Amino acid sequence: MSQTRAQRVVLASRPRGAPTVSDFRLEEGPIPEPGEGQVLLRVALLSLDPYMRGRMDAGPSYARPVEVGEVMEGGTAAVVDASRHPGFAVGDVVLSHSGWQTHALSDGKGLRRLDPTAAPVSTALGVLGMPGFTAYVGLTEIGRPAPGETVVVAAASGAVGSVVGQIARIRGARAVGIAGGERKCTFVKSELLFDAAVDHRAPDFAQRLAEACPKGVDVYFENVGGAVLDAVVPLLNDFARIPVCGLISQYNAVGPFPGPDRLPLTLRQVLTKSLTLRGFIQREFAPLRPTFEREMRGWLAKGQVRYREDVVEGLERAPEAFMGLLEGKNFGKLLVRVSPL
Repeated sequence: MSQTRAQRVVLASRPRGAPTVSDFRLEEGPIPEPGEGQVLLRVALLSLDPYMRGRMDAGPSYARPVEVGEVMEGGTAAVVDASRHPGFAVGDVVLSHSGWQTHALSDGKGLRRLDPTAAPVSTALGVLGMPGFTAYVGLTEIGRPAPGETVVVAAASGAVGSVVGQIARIRGARAVGIAGGERKCTFVKSELLFDAAVDHRAPDFAQRLAEACPKGVDVYFENVGGAVLDAVVPLLNDFARIPVCGLISQYNAVGPFPGPDRLPLTLRQVLTKSLTLRGFIQREFAPLRPTFEREMRGWLAKGQVRYREDVVEGLERAPEAFMGLLEGKNFGKLLVRVSPL
């Protein structure tokens, strides 16, 4: 990309089912000039996350959808390239919500300065950022595992699930991860040190999961839904807790879901086993962020929490990478390197 031109990826059309390349459009234009009280941000890293699929639809949700023709939204780590704001200097590295573009203007609201010497900048979008915080509050505030209990985590090799299981072990619980494929399961067991890992692609997945949870399931951290949830529900113990932060298996669904209606059976389990089932959005727990950051920095320093990043080069590859994310093709926290830091 020329230094005198900016690029951005906009929503070209609302997808019906799984997004396709035609639902995105790469546009190019001049790099904007900051006005009084503004800064020009050059995006270095873009975070790709499953929630973005929901923003592509027009239906009601907990946040405003991206309109057709607007820049796709997303968290970013950016460098201040020009400043007419008294609080920011050229060269500052900041956490922002600039979306899928190479450059953005900001009035400074919502920007958070990052210290590249304290931790890799990428971690502000992963283990020390929104995904890590989602894992932390969902497990500690809703799941509340006690020592010796069994915590099952869906998408255990991903940015959120990987942190959930590691915190569960730090809290003295037994962590069982669910992931897709032998390679990811090996990573969950050998690198993240979960107590067990089960491949949801295995034909006997439900049986393997039951064998990995001989004492049942006390906490199920849900971010997948579908067949994974079907296998977990019969294993739930009395008073089990289910934090729900995502349902990635359903994000591309069109029309009624296939198969029988499982809601009556699920609600029967909720009633007879006194289950706690709660959806949540991490921003609801914003006052806990300083505590999370302090604890997570300590765990990282001690090697108690490990993380993996999957980095794609170039903004133009963001749509393809995002579509792969929805299919589970990424391995670890998915980032796009838009420009050098």
